[in-house]
Amino acid sequence: MREFDYRRASDVVGAVALLGADPDTRFLGGGTNLVDLMKAGVERPARLVDIRELPLDQIETTPEGGLRIGATATNGDLAAHPEVRRRYPALAQAVLAGASGQLRNMATVGGNLLQRTRCGYFTDVTRPCNKRVPGSGCPAVEGEHRNHAILGASENCVAVHPSDMAVALVAFDAVVHFETADGSGEAPLADFYLPVGDTPHRETALPPGALITGVVLPPVPVAANSRYRKVRERASYAFAIGSLAAALDVRDGVVRDARLAFGAVASRPWRALAAERVLIGAPADAETYAAAADAELAAARPLPHNGYKVTLMRNLVVAELTRLAQEAAR
Repeated sequence: MREFDYRRASDVVGAVALLGADPDTRFLGGGTNLVDLMKAGVERPARLVDIRELPLDQIETTPEGGLRIGATATNGDLAAHPEVRRRYPALAQAVLAGASGQLRNMATVGGNLLQRTRCGYFTDVTRPCNKRVPGSGCPAVEGEHRNHAILGASENCVAVHPSDMAVALVAFDAVVHFETADGSGEAPLADFYLPVGDTPHRETALPPGALITGVVLPPVPVAANSRYRKVRERASYAFAIGSLAAALDVRDGVVRDARLAFGAVASRPWRALAAERVLIGAPADAETYAAAADAELAAARPLPHNGYKVTLMRNLVVAELTRLAQEAAR
């Protein structure tokens, strides 16, 4: 591991100033992703700025009736918060599915949003990777890609985003708030992650030198009837091969509102807007749910060894929406 300087930030302005003074500086929250990448030689910061003591760990109700989640709140605190469990149960379930209790108690919300892909070519510095070394190539296209993207990928990168939490957040229109040397800013999470295109090394729309200060969830009534379902290759904690955040409002046998987001199928959490358009106003039955899944997955471009994800996601959509409708009817 490369030697690095360590600083502890005492306020947000100071933390931003430390990052702006050296482009090789990184913010350190729980370190559950960054430190691993440093050990592997993928990340080689000259300085770490510890932000865990900043006053950004609160989870509180907004005046509009939503929730404001501080960037340094731990994943464990987020999953256990009573308002998250009551109003956004899929979010609590997603966080609980994401890692062990020990990791949840270290990992932060802001760090979770910025975690890097677990693609084996990205984490192996002896192999080419366009995310790590732009222009070096994407060996996963012809190599090992069983768990890689079927939506939104390009010839330059087929890696998937690993976060469970972000899938639920994007389903509920979360907005990321950040601070820069020029002042405060915000970005809808749906626009926060950039399309792969020919620049897969540019992963987010976060301005250079910015510090994520929190995430705001608007009031989303349908989110109270929501679920997160994660499929993985082993029952213990592992990254998803496919996941779904779903919320459904059914009245008189008709879908009045719906939210869907897919995980582990693209370089970013994938909001399934085409599927939502099919659902809203349609009969709440398996035929509608299958049609919605098919509408979203029509854009899928699987590689030779990951086409199973199309069937997997279709089955997830039908199964989870059926379960949500049954629970709402009780």
